[in-house]
Amino acid sequence: MTDICFYELLEVDKSADKSTIKKAYRKMAMKYHPDKNPNNKEAEENFKAVNEAYQVLSDDDKKSIYDRYGKEGLEGHGQSRGGGFSGGFEDISSVFEEFFGGGSSRGRTRERKTYNYNLDTEIQVNLEFNEAIFGCKKNIDFKYKTACKSCKGTGAKGGKLSTCKTCQGQGQVHVRQGFMTFAQTCPHCQGTGQGVGAKCNDCKGTGYSEKQEKFEVNIPEGVNSGNRIRVGGKGNIAPNGSRGDLYISIKVNEDKHFVRHDDDIYLEVPVFFTQIALGTTMQIPGLKGKLELKIPAGTKDKEQFTFRNEGVKSVNGYGKGNFVVQIKIQYPTSVNSEQKELLENLQNSFGIQSKPHEDNFSSMFEKVKGWFS
Repeated sequence: MTDICFYELLEVDKSADKSTIKKAYRKMAMKYHPDKNPNNKEAEENFKAVNEAYQVLSDDDKKSIYDRYGKEGLEGHGQSRGGGFSGGFEDISSVFEEFFGGGSSRGRTRERKTYNYNLDTEIQVNLEFNEAIFGCKKNIDFKYKTACKSCKGTGAKGGKLSTCKTCQGQGQVHVRQGFMTFAQTCPHCQGTGQGVGAKCNDCKGTGYSEKQEKFEVNIPEGVNSGNRIRVGGKGNIAPNGSRGDLYISIKVNEDKHFVRHDDDIYLEVPVFFTQIALGTTMQIPGLKGKLELKIPAGTKDKEQFTFRNEGVKSVNGYGKGNFVVQIKIQYPTSVNSEQKELLENLQNSFGIQSKPHEDNFSSMFEKVKGWFS
């Protein structure tokens, strides 16, 4: 798993207080917990990463180091690279309390969820290259779920649920791995312990109807593909009227000339070979206007020149990236007789300097001869 910003992992702002960070951690830890995602390697890695993020952001000293120097700055300060969790028992135990319905898992029953869909929902929004860099306003048109009134979101006729036949109403099933037996959420009833007998006629057993909604959202400056924006209270609606959140997943279209890597922008600049020989200064397009590029004589092909802080503004508030120019030397594909004569005269004007191979290889010819004499 590639390193992801800790704030982005927990889906909080850099200015979030400890209470907000702790709440976000609980939510994400429950989302990726192995018991909820059996045999899911990606969820397992996400669970470890969320734990590591909370371990850092909940500690004032580690958070200060991370804000200044990033993850690399934490090495040597008690932070492992493996993402292991070493936070307080109170924090991790509270997650399990919520996971199993509050309090100790012994003698408690899990809260019954009567509807069969998630309150949080996600959509993808495509942005043009410039929209992602400079931010924009986007009209969002999406569908959300609201509980069927006839069955109160259960999907069962008259709202009457029966005991789940898979788990016999326990909400959990036991899976044996080797000599160990593990309990996990029942995949049939999603832990509710209840199942649908006769389907509701109005919703055909889905438990919900879909509605269309439109609104305008502000896309912050500097977002990139893979980022998510949370819009509170725009998700699916439960039978009791509570509403989840909408997550907007960002997909940014590529540009024909500019190439983005994180917050840095790369631009390839074609330069004719005579300009390389003489050196030149030229105007090139930057993100916000013209930039002056000075190319010294003798510059090599693919050599790079960096304009500091002329890249993309970090969406997490870490400053701005760089604008990197890479040179691409171009040569004529054909020459006419006049150009050929001029080039030959130029070649001859340099004398022996124009034939460096002769000086380098003269002694080698004699050495190779000696190998066969």
